[in-house]
Amino acid sequence: MSPAPSARVFVARHSFVVRLTHWTNVAVLLVLLLSGLQIFNAHPALYWGDASTFDRPWIAMFAAERGETAVGLTRIGPWTFETTGVLGFSDNQARGFPAWATLPSYRSLADGRRWHFFFAWLFVLNGLVYWSAALVGGHLRRDLLPRRGELSPRRLAAEVVDHARLRFAHGEAALSYNTLQKLAYLAVIAGLLPLMVLTGLSMSPGVNAGLPWLPELFGGRQSARTAHFLSAGLIVLFVLVHLAMVAVAGPVNSLRAMITGRFAVTPGDRS
Repeated sequence: MSPAPSARVFVARHSFVVRLTHWTNVAVLLVLLLSGLQIFNAHPALYWGDASTFDRPWIAMFAAERGETAVGLTRIGPWTFETTGVLGFSDNQARGFPAWATLPSYRSLADGRRWHFFFAWLFVLNGLVYWSAALVGGHLRRDLLPRRGELSPRRLAAEVVDHARLRFAHGEAALSYNTLQKLAYLAVIAGLLPLMVLTGLSMSPGVNAGLPWLPELFGGRQSARTAHFLSAGLIVLFVLVHLAMVAVAGPVNSLRAMITGRFAVTPGDRS
């Protein structure tokens, strides 16, 4: 028999700073993604190296005539796919990403840059607040860094199997992250997000002039642009997986904890 709702107690789960920076990041990253796609649409192709070799992009989105109609095409290396209506050609015009995926929806590189650069600074400031609180308050050490034994192959294999079977911790056991969660969050906050900032700065002509070694860390300015684009794609993938896990594990309790900081548990339930 399941416990009565009155048996539940609410415990502290996420600090105010974690919740504030989390929801700020949700809004900021959404604007950065949409405005970034607007900027990408100005030249919907990616290259490796320092210069744009226009005849040899590793990925490109473009329109082509097919009879009396135009079709959208996406080329990745030697493969070409028809992507009419989504990539290459949509809304009766040639454009990399469709209007609903860009900010603003109309074609404007200047406006896209204004949105992107303004929210990029908000993203950096928000990140500094999060990292300062995580280091000073102990959130990083206490909640995110894997402990001794958690990185053993057996432990990781067991957690992978549990996730594949959609078996998640409940009750008091859900108050702490499992190893896969810790590794995923660290990969994002200490890897992908800083990489987004550095590759974004590497594309700035002003930064290139003052710090010419920065784009060279990524193999050139165009390689930095490619890394920026791929990092954004990986962050989108992380968000989709994260939302799916929240939905399966219990969205009401998870959202309550991230909004109010309170997480409902049943005393003695350690499953």
